[in-house]
Amino acid sequence: MGRHSLKRRGTTLVLVALIVTAVLAAVGLALALVSPVKPAAELAPPIPGPATSKPAPTTTTADAEHPGMRALHLTAHAWSVPALRDPVLNLVREHKIDTVELDIKDESGKIGYPSALPRAREIGAIAHDAYDAKQAVEQVHALGGKVVGRLVVFRDPVLGAWAWQNGHRDMLVQRPNGQPWSSGYGKYAFTNLAHPEVRAYNLDLAVEAAGLGFDDILYDYIRRPDGPLAQMRFPGLSGSAEDSVTSFVADSGRVLRERGALLGVSVFGIAVSSPTSVAQDIPALARHADYIAPMVYPSHWGKGEYGVSDPNADPYEIVKRSLGAFAEAVRGGRAVIIPWLQDFSLGRTYGPQEVRAQIQAAHDAGMPSFLLWNAGCRYHAAALSPR
Repeated sequence: MGRHSLKRRGTTLVLVALIVTAVLAAVGLALALVSPVKPAAELAPPIPGPATSKPAPTTTTADAEHPGMRALHLTAHAWSVPALRDPVLNLVREHKIDTVELDIKDESGKIGYPSALPRAREIGAIAHDAYDAKQAVEQVHALGGKVVGRLVVFRDPVLGAWAWQNGHRDMLVQRPNGQPWSSGYGKYAFTNLAHPEVRAYNLDLAVEAAGLGFDDILYDYIRRPDGPLAQMRFPGLSGSAEDSVTSFVADSGRVLRERGALLGVSVFGIAVSSPTSVAQDIPALARHADYIAPMVYPSHWGKGEYGVSDPNADPYEIVKRSLGAFAEAVRGGRAVIIPWLQDFSLGRTYGPQEVRAQIQAAHDAGMPSFLLWNAGCRYHAAALSPR
């Protein structure tokens, strides 16, 4: 979620939009929970190998280009609610989508299935209503679809709180006074992107999910916190935060491809023009990830961005123009672009027409793939056509 530039007139608006979207994601999760029916300098130290004993398959996807997808987001809890899960599975049956994006670990730090990782169990990261990951993947595969596992990486209040309370304070992003960085995300929300144990925990989880059959792993919150860099400390960081994020993506992509899974990274829309704003260097990431998933939600752009007077009122134009910038940024890399598109209302009511306009814009920009986001996991099926 983001804007084209934090330095323009829309600075305040983009920060508000980011906070609002985070709140909407939390509200959407809450609604789902009660329903009957929202990431040259020296690189950081290398991470340890994955803590899984599952052998790697003999095949490799090292040279494969991502085949693309038409996907919808589902939270872990939504998967267990038939009124939320079944409409999405019906869209797979009807060939209106071909992929389900299912949370592995979300913004709360909770893991959606009963992970066997010792660290996950030690810190209490397993969700109380965890789904059967292998069964979920097999169910989608039986319909001819694929499953992408969304893994929220550095925003992890469960790991953060455990680390702080157990004396591992260097595992968190800190303020200059040594206290945990918080802002609007919560006291222990952001873990340290440079810390080897933080990185190993997330990669181990990604490898475990790949072993359970997830076709792709999609990293979210693969970034530093948004806000003034001068107010943040990353203990042990060598070089820039952008280099550290890129090195982690490089390590992850190599390990996952050896195990037959591909890697995507969700990025802010502003990252293409302002890589230091959240430590997402798009050209560098494109050399190591299999796809870049920019969050180009029309509601998140300021008036006049990319020459569009009111982006939220013109979803086609803002999506097409912003994706053009990403296309240039990834040129020469291995990654394709699979954009996150908006199927929610923020500042303006969005329905099938607005969703279709974004899908068409992506197609016209040379990107026939898409991921649709709705924090409450309720989608406008009328916006989708079979292929």
